[in-house]
Amino acid sequence: MAAGVGTSVESHGEEANRPGRSLEIRLLGPMAIRRDGVDLKLPGSRKVRSLLAYLALSPRPRGRTQLCDLLWDIPDDPRGELRWCLSKIRSLIGEQRVTTDGDAVGLELSDCFVDAIEAATAYQHGFKTQTIDQLRALAGLFAGDFHEGSSLERSPAFETWLVSQRRRLRDIHAALLEHMVQRLPPEEAHAYLDRWIQLAPFDFRPHELLLISIAKAGRFREGEEHLEATTKLFRAEGINERPLHDVWQTARTQTDETFPPRQISASAVPASSSRDTETFPREPRRPSIAIMPFNELSAVAAPGGPSDALAYDIITRLAKLRSFHVIAQGTMFALRERRHTVDETARLLGVDYIVDGSFQRIGDRIIVRVELTEARTARIAWTDVFERRVADTFLLLDEIGSRIVVSIEREVETIESNRALLKAPNSLDAWEAHHRGLWHMYRFTKSDNEKAQHFFERAIGLDPTFARAHAGLSFTHFQSAFQHWSDRDTEADLAYRAASQSMMADELDPTAHLAMGRALWLRTLHDQSVGELQQAVELSPSFAIAHYSLAFVQSQSGDPWAAVVAADHSRALSPFDPLLFGMLASRALALVRLGSIEEAADWGIKAAARPNAHAHILAIATLCLSIAGRLSEAKAYLAMLHVRYPAYRLDDFMSAFHFPSADQLLFRQGAKRIGLD
Repeated sequence: MAAGVGTSVESHGEEANRPGRSLEIRLLGPMAIRRDGVDLKLPGSRKVRSLLAYLALSPRPRGRTQLCDLLWDIPDDPRGELRWCLSKIRSLIGEQRVTTDGDAVGLELSDCFVDAIEAATAYQHGFKTQTIDQLRALAGLFAGDFHEGSSLERSPAFETWLVSQRRRLRDIHAALLEHMVQRLPPEEAHAYLDRWIQLAPFDFRPHELLLISIAKAGRFREGEEHLEATTKLFRAEGINERPLHDVWQTARTQTDETFPPRQISASAVPASSSRDTETFPREPRRPSIAIMPFNELSAVAAPGGPSDALAYDIITRLAKLRSFHVIAQGTMFALRERRHTVDETARLLGVDYIVDGSFQRIGDRIIVRVELTEARTARIAWTDVFERRVADTFLLLDEIGSRIVVSIEREVETIESNRALLKAPNSLDAWEAHHRGLWHMYRFTKSDNEKAQHFFERAIGLDPTFARAHAGLSFTHFQSAFQHWSDRDTEADLAYRAASQSMMADELDPTAHLAMGRALWLRTLHDQSVGELQQAVELSPSFAIAHYSLAFVQSQSGDPWAAVVAADHSRALSPFDPLLFGMLASRALALVRLGSIEEAADWGIKAAARPNAHAHILAIATLCLSIAGRLSEAKAYLAMLHVRYPAYRLDDFMSAFHFPSADQLLFRQGAKRIGLD
């Protein structure tokens, strides 16, 4: 198996951070390769070095077409150039380490030392599992930015991936330095604190810790100088420096008991998990959210019970969506004992949104009350009560947790979109432009789709590594192809290209796999499409649109029973989703293929009644009614369709969907009965 980020490398214990392996690949800084302790001369070709870096970090083998798209713009012979690059890599690291499986290419590096993988693996396991010596060795691996000095200006997909990896590994580096500052004695911690500030000069926390440390040592002049310099830096970037002044004033007046001599990090900075939320990327901006432990109202309550399990579940599911900065569970449960109010918690953590609620078990019933509060306005944005009879508590908590997470995501997305609408387009940051694009995207008209493209492209221009903006752009091209607003083949290629960019930016973002699944469906690659959509669901089980997209694909050319299940699950997760019409229509199509024609017609009617239902949805209702023999109703819906879309014909419907031959015949017969030619 090819080694990659996230692969568990066998390097625990005292050997965790010692190379000691025959082949070493250094990517944290300028690339360097060492075999048996001897530095090797690197190929002069940047393409070869970049291909090696990409394959070294890939968690699985990659198709040759994907590699060609990644590294070459419009070469004369991309596969020939790829073969030449692979031959150079074989000569460098060994023939046996370049593996092929059909069309896929990978590297077998499980017995090798790759510094970037070593750092990422330690981060995933948690830095607290490492000894102090191992932490020092890890810090020593960071000799610069990832793959420093390499750039392929004519390969935008690779550049997107490269910038994304650099950001991710810088975050790991910052998280490591933060952890070391908290664990090491003050005299040694200062050096790592300085490195942290150099790495993340706009991060509030290292400056705060430094000011506290300087005040504790009585070096007040040094503190004033640092505060002055940092204030100028923050103001130049439009960052509020006032909290730093508050920290400094408090630190100068605190007693020795407040800041123990052996600690730089005390209660002034909320504790954070070494894995969940130690360091957040600065761009694109994401809303931050904290999930407070639920107030247990049951007669018999104890820590670690179902209410805590529900809070843990919500934190984990929201983090998997990758659209929020989620405060780690360790911080939230540590704060429980302080009994802060919602407003106090929001101010303490500096978050945009707070979720709190209560949990009560009465007999065989569970009652969960939840509130989502927008911190800046102290307004309750959403509230709900979930009451269920329970046989299996934790299965029920899974269902309630899913509903809560989907509702939170939808409400926050609405708030962020509405806020972005109030700003002038030229003043939007990447996050705001992305949400402005989402608002137009869900109108499902040609003009709004074009506006959505504009805003997604603006978001990408502001931050080329914003995976969700690339995914949104891919969806607009999908819509253009599916709705026949532009040339289908051209739009399908653009949808695939944007989805690929999204995957390069963040392969763990479920929206990237969603975009790729839809793009592959446009290319009539059913099995690959289903695979990507299933990956989106695995990454985020509460991702309602991914479940719907599985229903969409399976309802036409796959397993119709699976489509019904996926459609029902997507509706259960998000009963007021803007794509609800699609969920209902996919169920109708699946039922036609299962022979439940009358039921299919009823579901088609429900789909057509939803807001934003477009031409194809009306056509589904029309054809399902006709196939069911309900001709008068079918003709009424056909008239409605032609009032809104006068040029709509059967060919528009048949070319939009991918039905097997037998099912195509069924729809053609239905169209013939009502004169839809």
